[in-house]
Amino acid sequence: MIGILDYGAGNLTSVRLAFGRIGAEARLVVHPEEAAECDHLVFPGVGSAKSAMDGLVERGFDQLIRETVGKGLPVLAICVGMQLLLEYDTEDGGVNGLGLFRGRVQRFEFPVEQRVKVPHIGWNAVHFPKPHPVLKGIANGTAFYFVHSYYACPVVTDEIAGATEYAGLEFASALATGSLFATQFHPERSGESGLKLLKNFTEWDGKPCC
Repeated sequence: MIGILDYGAGNLTSVRLAFGRIGAEARLVVHPEEAAECDHLVFPGVGSAKSAMDGLVERGFDQLIRETVGKGLPVLAICVGMQLLLEYDTEDGGVNGLGLFRGRVQRFEFPVEQRVKVPHIGWNAVHFPKPHPVLKGIANGTAFYFVHSYYACPVVTDEIAGATEYAGLEFASALATGSLFATQFHPERSGESGLKLLKNFTEWDGKPCC
């Protein structure tokens, strides 16, 4: 059973529908105890970092995520969900994250003369520095759909599972450690490649080795 955290922030409908399209059983989790029957957990995110973190803590999902990762059960974080896994997010005056990845989240900043659009919206290639079970069968350089103004700056480069270039800046677009996999892009909005990633996640036992 796939549990999708409902904490007042997140693209819940499209995420649940995407799992339905691959034949996976998924349910919304409103209270931590409802995750007891779930062997996979999804931490989606849309919106500002502060409101998302406030909703997460208010419902006790911060502890649930830590406990689930501690048990070695697969967890997938998406967009703002990924950003809140780092130690600190500079959005909204600064927000402390869960610290499951060392590093911080900062806003895209480019010289005015470059006329770069922020947020970064649209399809962009993701390059995979190493194999991972969640990426099985997905070609290196496959395009996924992005919508974000902030990006992760992890300290441990070995935890970077995907990298993307935007206006000359390369940033971490996927992170992985243990049973935790996170994407800046939206697999639920990324067509067949995104569905393939979600299918791989449902079949993943949480072990990082391929």
